[in-house]
Amino acid sequence: MNRQVAVPTARVERLTLPGSGRRRRQQNPITYDDVHIDFTWKEWTLLDTSQKNLYKDVMLETYKNLNDIGMKEAKLERSVLHIHNVLKALHITVIFKGIKQHIVEGNTMNVTNVIKSLLVTSALHVHKNTHTGEKPYECNQCGKAFARNSHLQIHKRTHTGEKPYECNQCGKAFSQHSHLQTHKRTHTGEKPYECIQCGKAFPHQSTLKMHKRTHTGEKPYGCNQCGQAFARHSHLKMHKRRHTGEKPYECSQCGKAFSHQNTLQMHKRIHTGEKPYECNQCGKAFIYNSVLRVHKRSHTGEKPYECNQCGKVFSHHSNLQMHKRTHTGEKPYECNQCGKAFARNSHLQMHKRVHTGEKPYECNQCGKAFARNSHLQMHKRVHTGEKPYECNQCGKAFAHNSHLQIHKRTHTGEKPYECIQCGKAFVQHISLQMHEGTHKEQKHYE
Repeated sequence: MNRQVAVPTARVERLTLPGSGRRRRQQNPITYDDVHIDFTWKEWTLLDTSQKNLYKDVMLETYKNLNDIGMKEAKLERSVLHIHNVLKALHITVIFKGIKQHIVEGNTMNVTNVIKSLLVTSALHVHKNTHTGEKPYECNQCGKAFARNSHLQIHKRTHTGEKPYECNQCGKAFSQHSHLQTHKRTHTGEKPYECIQCGKAFPHQSTLKMHKRTHTGEKPYGCNQCGQAFARHSHLKMHKRRHTGEKPYECSQCGKAFSHQNTLQMHKRIHTGEKPYECNQCGKAFIYNSVLRVHKRSHTGEKPYECNQCGKVFSHHSNLQMHKRTHTGEKPYECNQCGKAFARNSHLQMHKRVHTGEKPYECNQCGKAFARNSHLQMHKRVHTGEKPYECNQCGKAFAHNSHLQIHKRTHTGEKPYECIQCGKAFVQHISLQMHEGTHKEQKHYE
């Protein structure tokens, strides 16, 4: 149905197009059909995002103007100006020239049909570039080329930093309208993209596409140096830093550099003291979630790592690896001063203090210092009187476990230290040493 909207003659005669310098001749009343664009589906699919947005903007403005076009010719003029500004911003000047010529020649005010015709022609031309590979739109700053002018305009924002699309909920701004729409889902919780295999839903189509690879096993991104393949390009990019040694993420406090951004973020907690991962059983907090998971095994007693030689189990994988060295005899950590080797790096570090004389663990009560923290903890019992090691036969308690083991021999009768000269045996090694001195004295007198 056509709705006639009469426009006063005087007002129509005064309506001019910006820069034309000519007045429009009197014309018939404007109808709904004059301003409505009816795209076929095939025509619509040819348009790119910016052209579809243009159509929506033009029609929205036009519908608003239809309500009072007979009273305010300025609004109609603003509508034409709006079309001009949108087209100018998109650099589709050929369309505006077509509209301008159409109106100046005094034809019916059917601007939107001209837009439709020129948009489809423009879209078809752009679509053909996908087959030819032609990229006629080049960035004058970095030289990157694009098949579509609209894509070039979006790209230019990477140089200017322009972010015209702002979230009305949190104020975050984006360079592309599509990025804003995607971001809004963080507020709404909308997850429109669902996996047909497991039902898991995602806010982004790209995330769904990557997720599907967990089902197919597809790893399209291969390392050209070692052949290792990845499901995500970002993972390949991070992996390549192992080969190059690149560490682009540097701590602003200590200067330490990292190959991954998330590793830097975790490292920063050392400086801030932040421990976001808390045990819900004992309240102990940790910098890393992985350390919390390992800690929880102290409550559950879980020991998932088993030695395939002796069956001993461990709560930490690293502990299993160190234990295996008791079977292989491997001692990969060697002292560069005396050549002594150790199965654990921590043992090598403690040994080095024999050469340096370093004693970093100091008693806060008497000032005595120790090379090992375990020795400091044992020493502190001198001040506290704590005796945590108790004999299960007589109840006698000791400050050190080694003292308890020696004491137990008084019950068992065990005497593991034997004199190689006379065969006499002793409970403690120190007793053997004292005894061996008696043989030396006898030789001296003889």
